[in-house]
Amino acid sequence: MELRRFRYFVAVVEEGGFTRAAERLHVAQPGISAQIRLLERELGAELLDRTGRGVRLTAAGEAVLPYARAALAAVDGARDAVAELAGLVRGRVSIGMVTSMPSDIVPDLLAGYHRDHPNVEIRLVEGNSHGLLRELLAGALDVVFVGLAGEPPAGVGVQTVRDEEFVAVVGPNDPLASAGTVPLHALGDRALAVLPTGTGVRDAVERAFAAAGLTPRVAFEAADPYVVAQLAARGLGVALVPRSLADAHSDEWRRVLIEGGVLRGRLVLAWRSDGPVSPAARVLTTRARARL
Repeated sequence: MELRRFRYFVAVVEEGGFTRAAERLHVAQPGISAQIRLLERELGAELLDRTGRGVRLTAAGEAVLPYARAALAAVDGARDAVAELAGLVRGRVSIGMVTSMPSDIVPDLLAGYHRDHPNVEIRLVEGNSHGLLRELLAGALDVVFVGLAGEPPAGVGVQTVRDEEFVAVVGPNDPLASAGTVPLHALGDRALAVLPTGTGVRDAVERAFAAAGLTPRVAFEAADPYVVAQLAARGLGVALVPRSLADAHSDEWRRVLIEGGVLRGRLVLAWRSDGPVSPAARVLTTRARARL
């Protein structure tokens, strides 16, 4: 079984199609298609569903993908380990971050890493916390910055970047506008503007409401917490956002604290604590942890 077939297969999955995979690997598209067909013949099952627009994993493809990534990671790790012994760090690292990530942390981290290790290819993607953690555990990402309301999944190590209280934001004419602090129950029947399901903030909101015996009445969702706050500022309910954001734009809306500080969440750096890790990823993780 040729390793390059696994590499082509993983590239097609990650890029969402044969054309973009061919561009990434600098290989002719028919060659990639032919090699994946040979891989499917060797395994005795179709790995990709080609019937619709683009390609999708079949059940067999879902089962094979983690092993393909592990095989590639093992070979790349062996190669990089030899290079590391010679005083080099090369290879590829993949980083994921949530949309609400503070703007300075990742660019500063990656700029310093690239300066010291220019031979390492760096890939950065954005997503929600649940999706990024899945990609981390699957081996598609090496480190991620995600929101976390509870404990991390098994096999994931974390370091807290920020532990923050969430607050309510309302418009100037809202009944809560003059309230400095309210109990969570005061929001029980209000239309809420929050981040989507799969984000750390949404997890924290749902956990806090459940602990109080309430069900959040979510009316508006947006991936950007600033947009969420702007909806509330214009009279469309109550937004629940990190306190740092509310304080930074206090001239645009009214901030209301939640009694007892029951609504909190963490922004964390996360990495795989089990399984093989390439030298390039290990150096990035060590550097990130030291910086944070």
